[in-house]
Amino acid sequence: MKLLSGDPQLVCELALRPLALVFWGILGAKALDNGLARTPTMGWLHWERFMCNLDCQEEPDACISEQLFMQMAELMVSDGWKDAGYEYLCIDDCWMAPERDSKGRLQADPQRFPSGIQHLANYVHSKGLKLGIYADAGNKTCAGFPGSFGYYDIDAQTFADWGVDLLKFDGCHCDSVVSLADGYKYMSLALNRTGRSIVYSCEWPLYMRPFHKPNYTDIQYYCNHWRNFDDVYDSWESIKNILAWTTTNQKEIVEVAGPGGWNDPDMLVIGNFGLSWDQQITQMALWAIMAAPLLMSNDLRQISSQAKALLQNKDVIAINQDPLGKQGYCFRKENNIEVWERPLTNLGWAVAVRNLQEIGGPRFYTIQVASLGKGIACNPGCIITQLLPEKVQLGFYEWTLPLKTRINPSGTVLLRLDYI
Repeated sequence: MKLLSGDPQLVCELALRPLALVFWGILGAKALDNGLARTPTMGWLHWERFMCNLDCQEEPDACISEQLFMQMAELMVSDGWKDAGYEYLCIDDCWMAPERDSKGRLQADPQRFPSGIQHLANYVHSKGLKLGIYADAGNKTCAGFPGSFGYYDIDAQTFADWGVDLLKFDGCHCDSVVSLADGYKYMSLALNRTGRSIVYSCEWPLYMRPFHKPNYTDIQYYCNHWRNFDDVYDSWESIKNILAWTTTNQKEIVEVAGPGGWNDPDMLVIGNFGLSWDQQITQMALWAIMAAPLLMSNDLRQISSQAKALLQNKDVIAINQDPLGKQGYCFRKENNIEVWERPLTNLGWAVAVRNLQEIGGPRFYTIQVASLGKGIACNPGCIITQLLPEKVQLGFYEWTLPLKTRINPSGTVLLRLDYI
């Protein structure tokens, strides 16, 4: 969803421009430190799977309604998702009524959310989960519902009053780059002023990049995670494009990630329709290496046991949630093989070997252990465990030994190296 241009009705006015100096005066040189997202956020988000389905008469089980979110909340507890770490149940676009109420506050669609968002938040909290919601920095949301421009303080307080725990803040219908940036900054401050702990998920660099290079120093000051690239689709082409963009731009984005602020490559589509099994393994493995928020977008009522086991894999989640908080990177690409690595606590490393080839059968790839983890991961030795596609204890490796892997087409082998 891109910035719209050329339509004066959609242009965010420049009224917020003078506030830029105010922001810097308030925050100085301090980064956003709301105590949240110390590890990447985990949860469930409706958009990729359910989009903006408003037809509850024809599709009562797939429309955006309180029923859908209450059912997902129940399953997140009963089917082990909460215990695995998935704690945020997130509403995306299309939850709102077409108009604000008489006091200028956002309101939920009365037919699809008859009990209101506060009731839903209370229900979600009763399950030990947290509720996420969606709004937009511009005059309208991407789907045309009321935007937050001119209402940042009101909306932030409304979300706090309702008991919301995460805000996904989009950037549609906002034609001024200055107002876009100021809107993201202002909402960050408004959320913090409420006194409620609310994770702030931004799409700021995604909308800024077509006009000029994002200032990640600014972005990490104000946001807990941020989208850099296009919306994910339930397709292998989409996953490949996200990974290709990430490797091309990793020098710019890897170093800005860490506890409290993360690069967000968008939702996990594991358990849907578009990816083969090996491609689902690749998404899970690389999202773990990238220290990405793990926000599933699937139907937990219909997910296969195989996809469920992958998404709940404790060893892979432990890599994603590693408290050192360092994002991984691709450090080698040769003969249609990529090798990624990520430093972990206690001198450990995660390594992913990805087969880019999509023709033929499985391929063998051999790499010298001495080249992994900047040359120190296994010096003088380490224990190597293969985590994906299945868990295998590979044993002790000296620094001088080769490591041979076998990777399926479009698949990935994920390894953990523990220092001895």
